[in-house]
Amino acid sequence: MVSKYLHGFYGFFTLSLAIFGILSITFSTVWKKNDILLNMTFSVGDLDFGLVMGIALLLTSCLSVGAIVQRNHILSGFVILNWRAEFHTLYANLQPSQRVTIQDMFSCCGYFNSTDLIVIGGNFCQNQTFANALNTTVLNNFCVSPITHFADVSLNDAFSTTYGFIAGIIGLFLSSLCVIKVRQEIERFKRIDVKRGGGGFV
Repeated sequence: MVSKYLHGFYGFFTLSLAIFGILSITFSTVWKKNDILLNMTFSVGDLDFGLVMGIALLLTSCLSVGAIVQRNHILSGFVILNWRAEFHTLYANLQPSQRVTIQDMFSCCGYFNSTDLIVIGGNFCQNQTFANALNTTVLNNFCVSPITHFADVSLNDAFSTTYGFIAGIIGLFLSSLCVIKVRQEIERFKRIDVKRGGGGFV
């Protein structure tokens, strides 16, 4: 029979794949909430892709469970360039009230500078005179830096997590190959045993 250790590894990677699928579905669903920065960072298409990937991972884990309990084996097997310009377009498409929310959140005025897509109002950018007096050498005085930093951290975390899923997939694939090989060996010895009259090996 297949080694219990091999079964253990196979079960571990199957469970990991199921967890990865659940996480992908959960984050793809939760991040669809009405959050200005998340909505700018992750498009509906990105989140839909994460949802599809999560479902695919769950289905694969289910198939792997079916494979291990069957006698015969079954084998299943943004980069965003130019951050600042990319998010400038997204920022320009926001409602004025949403820009005010971001300005208050990050204590910044305007996008590239104090006159670029600025909305006067809120708690921080209360008038143009205040905005014009901001130190232009301090990058965080303008919204481009905090927005792109948030996007960079969020996307890196998302991509790193996705790459982590691949380790589970590879582990499941390798353990599947091991299970298949061991079962083939068992069947081969059984056939030899039958030919020898069923006496077994010494």
